[in-house]
Amino acid sequence: MTYARTEPTDQEPDTRARPPLVREFLLVAGLFLAYKFGRRAANGHVEEAFRNAGNVWDLERALHLPGEGAVQGLLLHSQPLIHAANTYYAAVHFPATALFLVWLYWRRPRHYVWSRRVLAALTAASLVLHLLFPLAPPRMLPVAGMVDTGQVYGPTVYGQTPATDTMANQFAAMPSLHVGWAVMVAVGLIVATRSRWRWLWVLHPALTLLVVVGTANHYWLDAIVVAALLAVALAAFRLPLSARTVPVRLPRPGTWGSGEGISVPASAGGAAGRRAFASARRSSPFGPAGGSAASPGGAVPPRPAEPVPGTDAGSQARTRAGAVR
Repeated sequence: MTYARTEPTDQEPDTRARPPLVREFLLVAGLFLAYKFGRRAANGHVEEAFRNAGNVWDLERALHLPGEGAVQGLLLHSQPLIHAANTYYAAVHFPATALFLVWLYWRRPRHYVWSRRVLAALTAASLVLHLLFPLAPPRMLPVAGMVDTGQVYGPTVYGQTPATDTMANQFAAMPSLHVGWAVMVAVGLIVATRSRWRWLWVLHPALTLLVVVGTANHYWLDAIVVAALLAVALAAFRLPLSARTVPVRLPRPGTWGSGEGISVPASAGGAAGRRAFASARRSSPFGPAGGSAASPGGAVPPRPAEPVPGTDAGSQARTRAGAVR
């Protein structure tokens, strides 16, 4: 039995790999609520958050990273542009990730399970950093000289007094889950699809990075740290082999005529499957025909007797005639 790998295809989803819907809904909702309450538990570390913000700002300057104010300066040239950036920050983060998971659940169940595990691990690690390293965003840091675009131009998802905000923890800038989730959405869709346009999904994390920096909600280091955490999560949770490749079972030598052992699933169609099938057929010791009508099942017919050297049909006839006399 021979197996040949093919690229993932856009065939019908493998429903056997799809986990129960109710269980997944409760699991994802529970993880989200745990994250939200965990972030709120980190509220109140105001002095530590501003001290860490000053250290992060100094470290970025020591590393010669570009100033976040340069990105904001480009957005502030147009009020509609800065308003669009604030809207993107407030309205795209959660819905885009939710739609990503829903689509994977129905169309790519194995990719869904893998992506959910990676996102859960990334979010848990980020929550630990939020608790251990409270950080005020650059819009609160006087030395940064940046504008709180959400409060000035709207819309915003944060209250005017960060220390008493009961809806969100505004001192959880490190790392940026806006960027982390956006990168995972792009990675998951690029891996799960085969369209020639799938690489355009990288525009989502690129635009998200410019938005979170330009609106003064995150530092460059917030994105760098979350990218490192995501890399670790991707290394820990490898994409299952069954989701990356589709095995094509080819027949054993000697079974071409009967058709035994031939099992090429429909999901393994495509040029790669046909090439593997043809290659194995050419390499068969019985040739491409796989047997003949006189030898059903591909069995090799007996070889005809060869004539004795030095004799011909005439001499053989004369010998038989003499034997009769």
